[in-house]
Amino acid sequence: MKFGRQTTLRSQATVTGVGVHSGLPVNLTIGPASVDAGFIFVRTGLDGSDREVRAIAESVIATEFATVLGDRNGPLVSTAEHVLAALRGMGVDNATIEVDGPEVPIMDGSAAAFVAAIDQAGIVSQSAARRFLQITRPVQVAIGDSFGELRPNSSGFRAEVEIDFANPVIGRQNYILDLSAERFRREISRARTFGCVNDVARLWSAGFALGASFENSVVFDESRLLNAEGLRYGDECVRHKMLDVIGDLALAGLPMLGTYRSVRGGHKLNYAVLTALLADRTAWRVVELETTARRSSRTYAEVGSGMVGGMVAPAYGPDVS
Repeated sequence: MKFGRQTTLRSQATVTGVGVHSGLPVNLTIGPASVDAGFIFVRTGLDGSDREVRAIAESVIATEFATVLGDRNGPLVSTAEHVLAALRGMGVDNATIEVDGPEVPIMDGSAAAFVAAIDQAGIVSQSAARRFLQITRPVQVAIGDSFGELRPNSSGFRAEVEIDFANPVIGRQNYILDLSAERFRREISRARTFGCVNDVARLWSAGFALGASFENSVVFDESRLLNAEGLRYGDECVRHKMLDVIGDLALAGLPMLGTYRSVRGGHKLNYAVLTALLADRTAWRVVELETTARRSSRTYAEVGSGMVGGMVAPAYGPDVS
């Protein structure tokens, strides 16, 4: 986690894929945004006009099968978690995300294509100091066998993720990440979404997941992996859960200074913990570095805020391990 100035993209870059639910082609273009803008989705091609929606919890209007962001006039874009994870993971603070369809393209099921687009666009520093949401005291949530917490960590953002699936191919996996662009790129960005073949079949029959395939998903049956090419990492499932955590928490609106721990979690748990945090005004504050001359000083000033938070939900597959 770098301290210093805010960043945005130097130019625009476009990726083209299909929506995981509609199966229809969609173009997504990332580009620059102003200081303190955060992440702004721009839905294009709606009766000749564009509509904007901020990537914050207030904009979440549905979470069934995928997060749907919208405004008072209705839904605008869904399945935003992987592009948000890429932007936050690569250290981008402010960006526009133009989408010409109702879904962010699923690409290969990971964030790799969005990282490549960020590389193509380039990252540049802006004039203002980077602002953080700093956790000041622990917040914990338990949902059945799932447990999640956010606790203070002034040196950056750390995530500790544990999954435990009855499926013997997945089983129990753990991963700890101190977030940096280098580690996100190398260890997390290529981890694909995963699910069980029975889950996909049920969604297909209900008219969802029409764009899901072995090209964009890791699929298991009750005893084995079904993808012929195998896994990208031996523990790809927990790494993808880590990717989802980064995307989920991006909807807090600012990068975090804190440690997030989840056990047998998923999007629902991430949402619950983030919501509990933001509802407790004594558990966090917004800070910025007072000077960029000495990054090692870790000197902060509290600034005003109007933070809101939220979650993203899975396109399909297991939400809780």
